[in-house]
Amino acid sequence: MKNHFLFPYWCRFLGWALFLFHIPVVIFKDNLGFRFDEDSQAQGLFNSHHVFFILTALLMTVGLFLVAFAKEKIEDEQIWSVRLESLRWAIYINYAILIVSLVFLDDVHHIMELNLWVPLIFFIVRFRWVIFRLNRLAGREN
Repeated sequence: MKNHFLFPYWCRFLGWALFLFHIPVVIFKDNLGFRFDEDSQAQGLFNSHHVFFILTALLMTVGLFLVAFAKEKIEDEQIWSVRLESLRWAIYINYAILIVSLVFLDDVHHIMELNLWVPLIFFIVRFRWVIFRLNRLAGREN
């Protein structure tokens, strides 16, 4: 099976670095000098709130994307099968959450944030969990 659409293995570490860099920036944005005044809401598309959101969302999205679609050290048919199954479950969960949130939430901004990150996060969690279980099972057989 061809795997030329996956990033190299080292991109996983770059992705984790981008994702982990995103967390303290968002948590400590006031201490880092990202102070938002009330007048910035009226400045249009390029106000400080929007630019900060776009930059942090890009950090998180690119980081998660690199983690999710980086090659494994050994890429075989079983890994491809687990990857495909995890991607399928991520899409199922994403659309279930999307449908529920469209019915019960009014804020479209939060729905789009969920739709942006939930598939990647769920894919990574499920893929890593299945790989962990397979490695543990293989360790017991030896």
